[in-house]
Order: sequence, then C-alpha cells, then structure tokens
Amino acid sequence: MRVVLRAGAAVTATAGEAERLGLRRLLVVCGPRGKDTAQAVADSLGPALAGLHAEARMHVPVEVADRAVEMALAAGADGCVAVGGGSAIGLGKAIALRTGLPLIAVPSTYSGSEMTPVWGLTEHGVKRTGRDRAVLARSVVYDPELTLSLPVPLSVASGINAVAHAVEALYAPDASPVVSLMAQEGVRAMAGALPEVAADPASLGARGRALYGAWLCGSCLGATTMGLHHKLCHVLGGTFGLPHAETHTVVLPYALAFNAPAAPDAADAVARALGGAADAPTALWELAGRLGAPRSLAELGLTEDDLPVAAAQATGQPYANPREVTPEAVLDVLRAAYEGEAPGAV
Repeated sequence: MRVVLRAGAAVTATAGEAERLGLRRLLVVCGPRGKDTAQAVADSLGPALAGLHAEARMHVPVEVADRAVEMALAAGADGCVAVGGGSAIGLGKAIALRTGLPLIAVPSTYSGSEMTPVWGLTEHGVKRTGRDRAVLARSVVYDPELTLSLPVPLSVASGINAVAHAVEALYAPDASPVVSLMAQEGVRAMAGALPEVAADPASLGARGRALYGAWLCGSCLGATTMGLHHKLCHVLGGTFGLPHAETHTVVLPYALAFNAPAAPDAADAVARALGGAADAPTALWELAGRLGAPRSLAELGLTEDDLPVAAAQATGQPYANPREVTPEAVLDVLRAAYEGEAPGAV
C-alpha cells in the first residue's frame, strides 16, 4: 500500500495514483451526502472516469453492494475510487471483494477503515465481517482539506472510533511490539488532535494530525484480531441500526473497563497515551464528554429491551478476547453503556 498525506491531495494526487497503478477506467463511489466532494475527485480523473455511483450506505447492505458491483461491471471499470467515510470505503471494499478490482481510498473521516483488509456486509439485519487482502486499498490519499466540512460531532466520534482500533490492538492475541508502538502513537495523536479540531474546525494542522492518527489506528486494526468491543459495535450497528462511529464512541470505555483486569499492560499503555491518565476507561469517557460526544446507547436510540438480544448475539460465536465473554457479562457491559455513567468495574 502507498499512502499520500497532504493538503489538496484528493484532487491533485488521486489521478496520479491511478496512473501509477496502470488504471484507465475508474468507478468513483461515495454516499449521497458526499457527492459534491466525490464529484471533484471524479472530475480530476479526466478521461479515466468510468462513472460516479453515489449510493453508499452505512454498514454496506448487501443489496447496495450488489448494485455497485453491477455498475462497475457494466462500466467496464478496471479500478475503483472510494471517496468519503466508512460507508463509502466499505462499499469500495465490497466491489473489490466481489470483482478483484484494485481500490484507491480517499477518506473524508477518521475511522481508519481504509488501512485494513476488513470488509463488512449486512444482510437480513446481521452484519458479517471478514478479512481478505483483495479489499486492501492499493493507495490511500489523505487530504485534510477534504475533512474541513466534517462537522465537529462527527469528527469527534469518527476519531474515537479510530482510537478503538488501537485500544483493541494492544490486547489482541496477535499483538506485536511494532503494532503496540503504532497503537500508542495513534491514540496519542488522535486524542491530541480532536480537541484542536473541536476548538478550530478550520485548522488544517489539526485535521492533518487527526488523519495521521487515523492512519496509525487503522493500521493496527488491519494487523490484529479485534475483540469484544468490535463485536458489540457490529451487532449494535448491523442489527439495531445504530450509527457506526457514535456507537464505537459510547461502547469503548465500557469494553476497556471490562477487559482491563485481564489486560492491565494494555490499559496502562492507553493511559500513558492519553497523557498519563490515572484510569484509561474513565479518561476516554471524559474525553468524549468534553468534546460533546454521545456517552450512552440510550442517546443513540437503543431500548432497554434490546440489551438481552444484543448480548445474546454478541456471544453467539466464540472470538478472541482477553477476558472470558459470557452472555451475563456482556449484558452488564451493555447495560453500563446504555446508562452512560462513568465506567467503573464492569
């Protein structure tokens, strides 16, 4: 993978990346709200543009992926450019997974998904995820100018979503010293950038530092196995339709509080990356609060009756996690996240 990070790169570097990869007919995909930005990137491709498809949706419903694949094949595309947030990047990955077309990612949020071989599709209310190198972007173009229009609340939630990738990488069963260093630096960079973005949303420096943090945090997600936190968020998003980034923001302090007793070194590393905080879960919860982010699942529309259903789904199949996952324990985590009080011992 090649990464370009500079102001203006979306419209000055994307065509060059396509040419470097030998691509001559590119389908650009985005969401409806990001169409104007994607159109500027599409225009920069000149005769290499095969079409613009603006139907990306959150959690990549399988029917949306089917239509995008059909359009790519009908247009004779030899590559795909995904412009936007996680929904657009996810749709680009679905096209790459189904067709083998190379993907160029031009992210406009801080989730870090563009750095991973992880794909997700939602069908009949259930989100399936997997890993395949075919969906890993060949080039990623980071442009802080592209994120200037990202509202502060979404910037914050998107950034904490990226932090969640790094946190889980620190206690993953396949963690390594190099990944752990990237994870700590990613948390440090993002936690430092987000207050600056909130204070001055027009700061290209702060926006660029947030993209740097997203790059590192996303790389950690791509290199390791995720645990309880990500499983919970996939269930809450795929089954109950909760917004992706905001769900990660709410769940992270409680998932870390649950796992911290079984992964004390990881929790200590997060605390150091947060400026030497006394307690990492509480520091993450306080950071979200200072920046005006949601801090309870109730705020996001989940009901109390949904909690047992979510707990059952999140424990239906085994997965790696530093602490044993049981329906009763997960229900306690979800209940704490639903209520939104400061995370204590979960």
